[in-house]
Amino acid sequence: MAHWFHRNPLKATAPVSFNFYGVAGSPSANKICNDLRTNRARLLEMFTDVTCNPEIMKNATDAYFSLLQGFITSLDGTTQENKMRFIQNFKWTDTLQGNTPSAQQDAVFELVSMAFNVALWYTKFASRLAGKENVTEAEAKDVHRSLKVAAGIFKTLKDVHIPRLITPAEKGRDLEPRAMDAYIIQCQAEAQEVTIARAIELKHNATLIAALAFETANFYQKADHTLNTLEPECSGKWRKYLQLKQHFYMAYAYCYNGQTLLASDKCGEAIRSLQEAEKCYSRAEALCKEYRQTKGPGSTAKPSEQLFFLKLGGVIKNTLEKCQRENGFIYFHKVPAEAPQLELKASYGLAEPVPFELPPLSEQCTPEVYATFDLTKGAKNDKAKPKEEEVKPVKEPDLKPQKDTGCVIS
Repeated sequence: MAHWFHRNPLKATAPVSFNFYGVAGSPSANKICNDLRTNRARLLEMFTDVTCNPEIMKNATDAYFSLLQGFITSLDGTTQENKMRFIQNFKWTDTLQGNTPSAQQDAVFELVSMAFNVALWYTKFASRLAGKENVTEAEAKDVHRSLKVAAGIFKTLKDVHIPRLITPAEKGRDLEPRAMDAYIIQCQAEAQEVTIARAIELKHNATLIAALAFETANFYQKADHTLNTLEPECSGKWRKYLQLKQHFYMAYAYCYNGQTLLASDKCGEAIRSLQEAEKCYSRAEALCKEYRQTKGPGSTAKPSEQLFFLKLGGVIKNTLEKCQRENGFIYFHKVPAEAPQLELKASYGLAEPVPFELPPLSEQCTPEVYATFDLTKGAKNDKAKPKEEEVKPVKEPDLKPQKDTGCVIS
């Protein structure tokens, strides 16, 4: 399903040389600096390489973060801050703020910003894989896992690493709680979409599908609500996507709830549930148009053009007509004025974030090598000439739409 998921742009960053002339007082210290520069550049290249897969991404991430931790973790046996943590300035743009960068002279800021981009890459990899013409079961599992990995990275950053920043994230920036929560919840909701598609394809129990759809719709609503105090020009488009997905999955929940009610001979209630499904589906269609017309950061998804979206309209219509026929011939039940209150709890299929762990500290980063970094020498030159590096936006590969089969798993 190409163009099924909305994706905000990758964060862009200024080049970092890690040239600490004079400060790096040994060949081993210089090698750490050279390897940091090389591994950082390689990881940045991986973000836009269409041949990159999760294994390559993990290796590139581990190679850089194992060295970067040598500038964060205390290596001298004390509880004091690592003396190298605040030596280098890092600049990063934000996904919702265009090309205006934030800058902090803090290796933890670099860690969380780069890891944020790694999480974004996993969401984009999942989106690209889901856009293939015939998605195999193994590929569907990769989509599902990638979204849970992304959720786990975002969650660990929010809970563990972002609180360590000396300078808190400004409002509207990626690292502030509202944006972080929205990213975590969206990843979980999208992972559950894969589960729902599989459950439908394998003709699982209608009660299970209704419950999963209801939980997923609630996730999308929660993500939308976390963004409601951000500036509309930054978050408006993203919020329209979250709203249309919320209404789409509420339509699914009411539709499959209607099937469950009909199977329990509650035909009047089934009709009312399906009428509500029709209402939610119409609202989702309207929101698709509003979403397309709303300006803002990110790629524009086209959910209303996907068979998975279009099929639901037909299922609702046919099931409602069937219920109305049955009611006219057999049940003669009164149709309630109020829509049924959905109190559905999914026992299976809920997506939990995969915990994110940093790699072990590189073997190059020993206390002996650390001792050869001397902050009293050199590195003054950087402050003497405040050279402004331009932060250019990341050129992301185009996602070419393929023929849509309407399936997530073939």
